[in-house]
Amino acid sequence: MAGISSYEFSFFFIIIICCGETSLSKLGLKEADLKSGLGLVQSGVLRHNGWSVNYTSTEICDFRGSTVDITCTYTYPSTFNNLDTTVQETFWFIQESNGIYVDLRTDPEYSGRVEYLFENNTGTLRISNLRESDSAVYKFRFTTNQRNRSLTGSPGVTLSVTDPQLQVHVRRSTANPSSTWTELTCHSRCWIPDHLSYVWYNNNKPVGRKKYFHLRHFDAEDSYHCSIEGQERFPSPTLYAPKPPTVSVSPSGEIMEGSSVTLTCSSDANPAAKYTWYKRSRNKQVQPLSEETQFVLSSIRWSDSGEYYCTAENELGRSSANIFITVTWKSVIIINTVRYTLVAVLVPVLVWTLWTRMKKTLSLKSEVNEAVEMIESHNCPDYENVAAAAQTEDTEEQEDLV
Repeated sequence: MAGISSYEFSFFFIIIICCGETSLSKLGLKEADLKSGLGLVQSGVLRHNGWSVNYTSTEICDFRGSTVDITCTYTYPSTFNNLDTTVQETFWFIQESNGIYVDLRTDPEYSGRVEYLFENNTGTLRISNLRESDSAVYKFRFTTNQRNRSLTGSPGVTLSVTDPQLQVHVRRSTANPSSTWTELTCHSRCWIPDHLSYVWYNNNKPVGRKKYFHLRHFDAEDSYHCSIEGQERFPSPTLYAPKPPTVSVSPSGEIMEGSSVTLTCSSDANPAAKYTWYKRSRNKQVQPLSEETQFVLSSIRWSDSGEYYCTAENELGRSSANIFITVTWKSVIIINTVRYTLVAVLVPVLVWTLWTRMKKTLSLKSEVNEAVEMIESHNCPDYENVAAAAQTEDTEEQEDLV
């Protein structure tokens, strides 16, 4: 067996199991044929002397909930060992143990979801309502009336069941300024069968049924996504131009000369936006500063005051927003500091002075009131005595009359 590859040895081993060690000559096989690689498995075909199984595809990817067809063709000699050949059994399987093959139609996991379709020498396995657990290697096997003549097609068909996981690639042409266009391409991790097609949507309304979609004009309010026909519940991410950016300055509040200031720009966009910071001078000239989301002024100066704006741009559009920065000059800071210091010192002095004056005023007013009271106290007794005397005289006159 020296010189036989592992692939060739697998074929040789299959023949030994199917036909028995003494049956190689009955099939017209020689060890030299195996060594030379004649009649072996190539591109999904197991073939020798008229015996073969050929798979249409050895790898299939399909989606949950959909229906898949796995197809093969098989051949056999019409006459073998002077005996007409007839096919006795055909089936598909994924499980085998000790030469026992489990027909998918008897597997409870596939109950009600498996159908065999045969026409001439073409066999199709149809599985509906696919599940992720259906991912496996499927093989076709047929038996004939010839002694020990059964054949399993190897390597089989690998089925992968998954979600579409669609992605959209964007390509923009700007070579000719008078005729720019954008191409959207819908990609799936699975190969899409011919009977299915991509569907494009503009603002959730169908607009095309091809893998590629060309745009001549894109409005800022537009959005695009794609899906696969019959798999609309698994759409691609939605594409749209950048929304108006949000700009911010940190730290907030008064910006003092010499401090560190960070300008930040962010926008909602898909594909992700690229950012550029600019400064607009007093003569309206624009100066590009940075192509990052953030622009840092590590030691800001008074001359850095002015209008800053950022742009957010992707292949579908562009948007911008601005912010004004006022930097407080150091001399102004010093003047304000002196002013605040003077206020902090003079206010208490002024309050104390006013309080002292008020206190003196109150003291003088108190002394004046006391003097007035003393004068009144000296004058009032004479008046009271005269009044009392007059009252006494009136009383005596009244008594004499009586």
